[in-house]
Amino acid sequence: MSNQSNQKVLCITLNPAIDVTLSLDELHLGAVNRVIATQTHPAGKGINVASILSQLGHNVVVTGFLGNGNRQIFDDKFNQLKFDNQFIYINGDTRQNIKLAENSGQMTDVNGKGFLVEKSAKDALFDRIKNLAKTCEFVVLSGSLPQGFGLTDFDELIQLILAINPKLVVDTSGDALKVAVKNSPFMIKPNLDELHDAFGIDAGSLKAEVALFDRLHSDIKHIVVSKGEDGVNWLQKSKHKILTANSPTVTVKSTVGAGDTMVAGMVHGFLQGDDDKNTLKNAVAMASYAVTIIGFDVAEKGERERLGSQTTVNEIQF
Repeated sequence: MSNQSNQKVLCITLNPAIDVTLSLDELHLGAVNRVIATQTHPAGKGINVASILSQLGHNVVVTGFLGNGNRQIFDDKFNQLKFDNQFIYINGDTRQNIKLAENSGQMTDVNGKGFLVEKSAKDALFDRIKNLAKTCEFVVLSGSLPQGFGLTDFDELIQLILAINPKLVVDTSGDALKVAVKNSPFMIKPNLDELHDAFGIDAGSLKAEVALFDRLHSDIKHIVVSKGEDGVNWLQKSKHKILTANSPTVTVKSTVGAGDTMVAGMVHGFLQGDDDKNTLKNAVAMASYAVTIIGFDVAEKGERERLGSQTTVNEIQF
């Protein structure tokens, strides 16, 4: 697919992984399990977002930390998708995550620990991002934090980016999500579990979500709360507007990458200048397709339109 514009998106992955997905009928603990299929691919939430944006025709710059020991699989993917590769390579191996995908759609994750980030690597990354953020329309910061990169570092990184580029999208969890919210980036995309884990509340209702972000005195322009099969709520506090969308009915094979696809779909809509309803409808359609496949890919235009036709977006003023 050819590039639709010269606008660039910087996608930051601090803690990438090599995902090894094993497909099996049903997982039996403590027993011998026979694998139907195996897929191995370079991953990490920011890399996943970059992959979708690239397939949608956008120019993508990727950075973060990668281990030198097993870098080839990442280098090959970056070359294939024509990413501008600005990763900081450090000693050691990038972690491996084992994903056990059952036919029922249930997924069991066994995530690796990963490398340790030294101060020199952090300094190098901060300097690189300082330069890259100036040249990109959006910055996407996604995923977990590696060893040696603490919450103070994450806080500093977010503040550094926002001082240069206000269009920062953050997708993370736990205490890192608290740090992100405190800094009020352009957009966040938590799911219900992540909101519960970070803030200790059941945010299953729209009223609870609005109350939470009022209590946090957040100035985040776009809060996109994904609720799995129950759809999405998009809170736009500056416009006193909420958009809600249902999720199309699909057969779930794997939820891996659905949230990253949602993030990419939202950024795609912003870059295209789409209206809010179309932006959300297309993002939901792409995320819905993502759960129907094992692996990671963007839906063809016809499939996006089919799923989009099953998605209803409603607007609420508050």
